[in-house]
Amino acid sequence: MKKRHLEAARITKPVGLRGEMRAQLYCDGCEMLTGFGLYLGKELKPVEITAAVPLKNDMCRIRIKGIDTIEEAQPLTGKILYLDREEAQLPPDTWFIADIIGLPVYDIDSGVRYGVINDVIQNGPTDVYSVKAQNGRELLFPAIPEVLINVDIEGEKILIRPLEGLFDEESGSDNEN
Repeated sequence: MKKRHLEAARITKPVGLRGEMRAQLYCDGCEMLTGFGLYLGKELKPVEITAAVPLKNDMCRIRIKGIDTIEEAQPLTGKILYLDREEAQLPPDTWFIADIIGLPVYDIDSGVRYGVINDVIQNGPTDVYSVKAQNGRELLFPAIPEVLINVDIEGEKILIRPLEGLFDEESGSDNEN
């Protein structure tokens, strides 16, 4: 079952005296935080992010409406900001990472099961999917149209066509159809 509320960021600490905070992103960018309503903490308290400025790496400087002092910001340290999947409109052929983690990966031509997605690496122009094979080995493949043929969230599977040499006999495939 897909979770309705997905983690978008974690508040790490207050910044300055005017209620701004530093947040570690769990989404594609700061603009995702200001594009729609978010929810704070496990209580899912609705909040509005009025400003989000990118910092280094996966960090962002944010301002939450109604939080105007360091004293108001301090108790929010460690809190998670959630987004409601029903409010987010994804472009075609994009998925929430939370929805693909754990999906089995199959070769579209042979039916060989390589393992399950255990991570998505997003530090370049193309995402790289990490597959944990049954033997514990990590297999990596780029999320490019030549390799990633179909992501079927409802059918709970991913179909790929590995490039020549990407996977070999010692790839650690599960050999289940």
